[in-house]
Amino acid sequence: MIRGTKDKVVIPNCRGGVGSVEIHNKVTKEDLVDGLSLFAKVVIHPYSTIGYHLHTDDAEAYYLLEGQGVFLNHNEERIDVKAGDLCLIKKGQSHGLENHNDQELHIIAIVY
Repeated sequence: MIRGTKDKVVIPNCRGGVGSVEIHNKVTKEDLVDGLSLFAKVVIHPYSTIGYHLHTDDAEAYYLLEGQGVFLNHNEERIDVKAGDLCLIKKGQSHGLENHNDQELHIIAIVY
C-alpha cells in the first residue's frame, strides 16, 4: 500500500493545549492495520502545544522531523527536543509537546 495524506485536520487547543496543530493522517484505526492506530505527520504551529494527556489503552512515538520544542514526559519533566529526536510514550504514561518558537515543529506521530 502506498498512501498520501488521507485527510488533514486542524485542531485548536489539541488535548487541552494552546494554539493549533495540523494532523496529516496517513493511517487511522479505520484502516484496520493490525497493531497501528495512527500514523500521521503533525505540524505544531508556532507558540502552540499538544496538552499533557494520558495513554491508557495504547502507546505512542514522536519522531521530530523539523524544528525544536519541549517534551513533557510521564513525570512531567520538561525536556528540550530537536529534529532527529525520538520520544516514546508507553501505555499508561502521560505526555505533552510544546513549541515555544517562531518556526513550526514537524513530527511523525505513531500510535500503536
